[in-house]
Amino acid sequence: MVALRGRDIDTFLARPDAGRPIILLYGPDAGLVRERAEALLASAVDDPNDPFSLVRLDGDELSADPSRLVDEAMTVPLFGGRRAIRVRAGSRSFASGVDTLADSPLKDCRVVIEAGELRPESPLRKACERAKTAVAIGCYPDDAGQLGRLIDTELKVSDLRIAADARATLMALLGGDRQASRNELKKLALYAHGQNEVTLDDVMAVVADASELKIDPIVDGAFAGKPELVETEFAKAMIAGTYPGMIISAAQRQAAWLHKSALAVAEGTPVSTLLDSGFPRLHFSRKPNVETALRNFSAARLLAIIEQLATAALEMRKQAPLAAAIAQRTLLSIAANAKRRG
Repeated sequence: MVALRGRDIDTFLARPDAGRPIILLYGPDAGLVRERAEALLASAVDDPNDPFSLVRLDGDELSADPSRLVDEAMTVPLFGGRRAIRVRAGSRSFASGVDTLADSPLKDCRVVIEAGELRPESPLRKACERAKTAVAIGCYPDDAGQLGRLIDTELKVSDLRIAADARATLMALLGGDRQASRNELKKLALYAHGQNEVTLDDVMAVVADASELKIDPIVDGAFAGKPELVETEFAKAMIAGTYPGMIISAAQRQAAWLHKSALAVAEGTPVSTLLDSGFPRLHFSRKPNVETALRNFSAARLLAIIEQLATAALEMRKQAPLAAAIAQRTLLSIAANAKRRG
């Protein structure tokens, strides 16, 4: 059984084993699956844009004729050179083709199969894990250590450091999809070009604001006690490709500010003063919902919500395929709780 984990994955990707030319990449992080597939294919052929060198196959089409995978892999290029096959797995199985291919002598041909989340009993995953000439690599959202290294690597290219508070906020905003995280970091580096250090203001201006218009109505609706708004806007954000973790991170920042403000209100500070001074970047259209939130929640209840959101963020990392469901359930719970004043 060959299912790589941890550092073994990095070692294999850096120097793929020629004795294992069949590589299955699967998991909930589609961006990481795609990134690793493109790296493996780029090192397998001289020109990835040459259709004679790189053959692209659809998994669902292969299911009707799994032997085609073997035929393509055994084809000798007319003009010589190395070949690669890129297969996008769908909902139908072509595992029998992988079984046959695993027993065939492949020469100068790498087969890279991309798939979403696969259970251990999945025929495709089982076929690749049991074959001596194949390897299966799970692609899961970056943990804190991996995310930190990704941040450092991308910013180092532009000779940039990052402030501690900026790093902490950035860590909360990224994750879930490697390619999306990398793209956000490239935008951040470009924005901070000419500086020595990336600041919190830079992060808030580039990364946080990237999905502000999608996220703000969800968060404001939750704390203002409007579950219908939360449900509608959350669905829109998911369709637009917003990572659920960014929504929960925004809710955590909002909860922290509301808690601080609730303490100030208890000491006699008017809500209007807090809205004008505490949220310098707050659009006027958001103020009614934020004011309602301040009237809905006591400091003690907001502390409980901060803990609830932290638990949700942790569960989303542990159960990445359920991230959207966990985020939505948590926000709807806050909205329902908001209707109970005090």
